[in-house]
Amino acid sequence: MRCCVCLFQSSLQCSPSKMAAGESNSRSSCLNFSNVGPLGNAPPSNSAHSTPASNGGAAGATGRMNRSAGNANPQSGPESGGGAESAVRSTPGAQNSSRQPVGQSAGASVSGATSGAASNMTSSSSSSTSTVSSSADASAAAAASLPSSPASVLVYREPVYNWQATKSTVKERFLYSDEVQIGPETVMTTLYTAKKYAVPALEAHCVEFLKKNLRADNAFMLLTQARLFDEPQLASLCLENIDKNTADALAAEGFTDIDLDTLMAVLERDTLGLREVRLFGSAVRWAEAEAQRQQLQPTPENKRRVLGKALSLIRFPLMTIEEFAAGPAQSGILTDREVVSLFLHFTVNPKPHVEFIDRPRCCLRGKECSITRFSQVESRWGYSGTSDRIRFSVNRRIFVVGFGLYGSIHGPTDYQVNIQIIHTDSNTVLGQNDTGFSCDGTASTFRVMFKEPVEILPSVNYIACATLKGPDSHYGTKGMRKVTHEAPATGTKTCFTFCYAAGNNNGTSVEDGQIPDVIFYT
Repeated sequence: MRCCVCLFQSSLQCSPSKMAAGESNSRSSCLNFSNVGPLGNAPPSNSAHSTPASNGGAAGATGRMNRSAGNANPQSGPESGGGAESAVRSTPGAQNSSRQPVGQSAGASVSGATSGAASNMTSSSSSSTSTVSSSADASAAAAASLPSSPASVLVYREPVYNWQATKSTVKERFLYSDEVQIGPETVMTTLYTAKKYAVPALEAHCVEFLKKNLRADNAFMLLTQARLFDEPQLASLCLENIDKNTADALAAEGFTDIDLDTLMAVLERDTLGLREVRLFGSAVRWAEAEAQRQQLQPTPENKRRVLGKALSLIRFPLMTIEEFAAGPAQSGILTDREVVSLFLHFTVNPKPHVEFIDRPRCCLRGKECSITRFSQVESRWGYSGTSDRIRFSVNRRIFVVGFGLYGSIHGPTDYQVNIQIIHTDSNTVLGQNDTGFSCDGTASTFRVMFKEPVEILPSVNYIACATLKGPDSHYGTKGMRKVTHEAPATGTKTCFTFCYAAGNNNGTSVEDGQIPDVIFYT
């Protein structure tokens, strides 16, 4: 009888373990957790035992008790009886209906008879019929003796189906504890479960674990999962990591496993820190894996097919003509028309329109930095078509965005200039720009920028090159072999080491000449 009273006390709850054990008949109509939904949500039931109520006191009570054994029949209404209806509606069997009783009814004294009748119905069809009939008579008589008063009318409220969302801790959700132990092998399945069963606290634990363990070698895998599970904050962190460590992220094993939408989401970003020719190589590597997944031969035609719109996100005009000629032009992935239009774009002025994006990617963060390698400025440095060149290396990874050059000693003048950064060992042009600049006749330096940032790796030799067309200019003297830049905010030091560039260099050396400034981002 105690558990039956519990049903009328909204502040109490019967033990799930005792309900599953199925104790005595007097408790059989208490809350039953044997047929609950995920994490304790009780699904509605359409029991075949529900019978409509009939006219008359005893018959109406019988119908109502049959209803209490299964789920409440929503069609059974007040026509089945007066005071008896009010009393019997408070039986525990009603807890499985679509409305939940709150409060305590004066008819609670009848619950023992009705619950006994409901439990005895499970024995056999013939015995349950006689038992229910006799119990119904007793219930009807007991109900008739009760006065009909407002105290016997129950208050109902609609159930909260997403009740878990109102709980702040995992412990309050029918789960066993609020302590979460998550590892790399279980985090994704746990996140899936937390999403499926709407447990935000557990979901937050999983996402926080992924954030702490985000690295370049798993950024693409986590990005795919973040997009799948609709975790925009985690996806944003993955993309930022890919921006900062593009080369390492693309080299990771998980890169070729991503889907096409994720590949496009990355290639369309302006903040990737990698040269375009290397992005093209990575896209081709992904296409080979995707062709295999689709059981296609890795022919150039099939690679283009699986890349789809992602191919248009490769910014071929940002490559040097050497990079394009050695790679994409011979890959067979581009059409003959595309190859010809890109070669024309590289070689003629004005440049014809191409179908690919020519907007530079801006992979730069923080504050622009620059170093000056000369201590003094002198006048008259001539130009005859020979390039000024100086070799350099750095102690950490940076992105060079341009040079500072000296201008005319004869007043305001315009110069035509080609600037380049060349990889010394392979003699590969990594970045260049055909452009011009205007000077005002002073001994100041004037900025000349690359089309896109040029990645400079530590302890690798590069050549800075500038070919000017114009009148005699100023030049620098008392040059320094080592120049160190220290970031004011972090104290990070970037050390440049300059060396003589052998060959035709128009006289520029460590001690004096052109190319006084290097402009870069860390």
